Amino acid sequence: MSHGRPVISRSDRTDLPVAVVGAGPVGLAAAAHLLERGLDPVVFEAAPTAGGAVAQWGHVRLFSPWEYDVDAAAARLLEGVGWEFPERTALPTGADLVGRYLLPLAATPDLAPRIRTGTRVVAVSREGVDKTRSVGREGRPYVVRTVRDGEVTDVRVRAVIDASGTWGAPNPLGASGLPAVGEERAAPWLTGPLPDVLGRDRARFAGRRTLVVGMGHSAANTLLALTRLQQEEPGTEVTWAIRGRSPARLYGGGDADGLPARGLLGSDLRRAVHSGAVTLVREVTITALAPETDGEGLVVSGRARHGERLGLTVDAVVAATGFRPDLELLREVRLGLDPALEAPTRLAPLIDPNLHSCGTVPPHGEAVLAHPDEAFYVAGMKSYGRAPTFLLATGYEQVRSIAAALAGDTAAAEQVQLHLPETGICSTGLAAAEDSERAAPQGSATGTAHGRSAEVEPIAACCGSAPEPAAAGRPSRRSAFSGPASSSAGWATRP
Repeated sequence: MSHGRPVISRSDRTDLPVAVVGAGPVGLAAAAHLLERGLDPVVFEAAPTAGGAVAQWGHVRLFSPWEYDVDAAAARLLEGVGWEFPERTALPTGADLVGRYLLPLAATPDLAPRIRTGTRVVAVSREGVDKTRSVGREGRPYVVRTVRDGEVTDVRVRAVIDASGTWGAPNPLGASGLPAVGEERAAPWLTGPLPDVLGRDRARFAGRRTLVVGMGHSAANTLLALTRLQQEEPGTEVTWAIRGRSPARLYGGGDADGLPARGLLGSDLRRAVHSGAVTLVREVTITALAPETDGEGLVVSGRARHGERLGLTVDAVVAATGFRPDLELLREVRLGLDPALEAPTRLAPLIDPNLHSCGTVPPHGEAVLAHPDEAFYVAGMKSYGRAPTFLLATGYEQVRSIAAALAGDTAAAEQVQLHLPETGICSTGLAAAEDSERAAPQGSATGTAHGRSAEVEPIAACCGSAPEPAAAGRPSRRSAFSGPASSSAGWATRP
């Protein structure tokens, strides 16, 4: 066996393309790097156009500026057709990312003929063998089964990069990883994780009662948008439910954050809670959802702090509870996944939220992302499995390394580097932040520590010095999480 290293041993396989699943930012970046390496990508995108998932939250402004949102190989491809890099310090919206970057990239002469939009990948396997067969498995091409307009087509490829993201697989509202009783029936009251509160979806929230569930940046964006709506629409009520004991981690590092807009997001949310504009309920377990007898509101039942009964009647529930990877299409691939996070086994210890409070990990590439079936990779947000946060630039470095490995340039694949801003809050500063947060006036009863990371003493070295990359160039800093799992590629956002 190859132990995860790409092996091209069959003569007919070297002439085949590399399949990229998903034409989002990371998928298109993968295609650009493959082209630079002389490999032939074929990109499958379920949506009618590239960036389909990003377009669904086009109203949201990223807090990571253009500098971190554009892949280097993609930029070189675009600049070859006269494209100009946007102002590097400006903060794009999701719509900007699609209109000014992803669609022009997908339209370049080198990429356009290689992208198949409206084409959903439903399965991946090794040609001629199922998952159980080992003899003769190594070196076989992959078969990617696709569906377009009801027609099923199997495409032979030499390698696969699954960059399909997690946008279409949200976590449920219920505890234990399962939907709450009645969650499916409650669908008319449930919104997506990033509703357009001040725009398209305004009527759904204006003058009404909204419950936001979750403790990521998607929840923060929606909460702040709702507080703005409160100022314009009397009677708008906002309740925020978190499963943990303290929101200190989401409040973040403030002025110490390397991305000012991200720091401001947390600071603004803290003020909204302290002012009473947002009512915070901690240690929430939602067990049941049921329509009121008159069918108007939704009754949310469960438990809160100290086992107190939770009973809220609301008009809308924003489920910003994160996402999980859809692994169904990969059932016939031999994967090496962490049993808890469903991330690659070598990556999981670096991103496990049970161990890391600040989200700072060493840059990583092909060697960390490899699976038992060689030349198969999951990249981008999906590579993080159920881990809650991800930064777009991390995905770009992942696919650069993968493309180098597939081209046989092992040295380049191993020289992983990434320059990112720090979050401004880690395990060493989180306890103090929680103490400060607990001491301030609250919109609801306060807890005593922060979620899972507070149940066990945090590992002191979780945010300490990371191994330096071997690559030359500008100094590399550790990969800093700054995005929610609820966006297709986990980008950091604010309204």
